[in-house]
Amino acid sequence: MQLRVARLCLDCEEIHAARTCPRCTSETFALISRWVPAPERRERPRPDTTEADTYRALLNEPAEKPPSHRWLKSGAMLATIGLGGWLLRRRR
Repeated sequence: MQLRVARLCLDCEEIHAARTCPRCTSETFALISRWVPAPERRERPRPDTTEADTYRALLNEPAEKPPSHRWLKSGAMLATIGLGGWLLRRRR
């Protein structure tokens, strides 16, 4: 359970994350983060950009080709060279 969403039921002292206490169904609670400070999880703060800018940057990034394409391209080149060599030898 994350500290930011943990709640302490003021009636039965149960810690939960739901809107009502699962033990006594009370709606009186206090957030645990009120007494225990939750540290920042990110190593560095987020840049000030809008959500649209973030999506636009993700769409404009070049997609990385999987390594299989590189092997396929190399294999096709080797096959072409081998076939060319075989045809040259056969003509002699």
